[in-house]
Amino acid sequence: MTVLPPPDVHVPFEDTPMPVAALAADYPHGAFVATHSHRRAQLLYAVEGVMLIEAQVGRWVVPPTRAVWLDAGLEHTVRMSGNVRMRTVFVEPGAATNLPHGSCVVEVPPLLRELILGAVEVPLDYAPGGRHDLLMRLLLAELAVIPRLPLYLPWPADARLRKLCDAIIDAPDAPHEVAHWAHELGMAERTLHRAFQRETGMTLGRWRRHARLLLALERLARGEKIVTVALDHGYTSQSAFAAMFKRHFGVAPSGFYR
Repeated sequence: MTVLPPPDVHVPFEDTPMPVAALAADYPHGAFVATHSHRRAQLLYAVEGVMLIEAQVGRWVVPPTRAVWLDAGLEHTVRMSGNVRMRTVFVEPGAATNLPHGSCVVEVPPLLRELILGAVEVPLDYAPGGRHDLLMRLLLAELAVIPRLPLYLPWPADARLRKLCDAIIDAPDAPHEVAHWAHELGMAERTLHRAFQRETGMTLGRWRRHARLLLALERLARGEKIVTVALDHGYTSQSAFAAMFKRHFGVAPSGFYR
């Protein structure tokens, strides 16, 4: 894994007096950008490759052709799965009303995609009222109506529960049930259920299913066979995995990246 310090190249894009600025950056597979934050809100768009964004509160999986909206000031890391072509839009707080509230992964419709790609070519000192300004204003308007995607995994603050979550992520095919984890953590099963629900807003079973699906997305994006991904993530068959995948994302695994 190539560990990279937080990039300094973004500083002019956050200090510009204009409300929106955009830049392009490409990263090799395995690159890891260390913990950092931005004064502005940030839209990270993956033209190619998968980005895994991690923060204290959880993680977001960003497949190709999707994007993640990160609130201003959120400390996070970025890990690249596959060669990543990243396009970043920085938005000044208060630049527009109805912008996404809360960090989230979002769909990128064709119009928004072209606006992001076009914004990268806009100079930092674009003139108000000109073509570049109109492009950026339309981009803001599109950000206000983009649909959210269920690609977020909340992370508990309790150290014992974080240990449990780390173990599930490291071995998603492990067959352990709640009784096993309760014993490992020295907690009653009912106490574990209540604590996990309180800290994540999800039951442990639902969180585990969600974690497996998000991990599977990374592997599918690299072109791995669906049956291999299914078995490596604890499913007994490709059909069982496909059924759960479609129930969650509304499309079969084979169609997700089309």
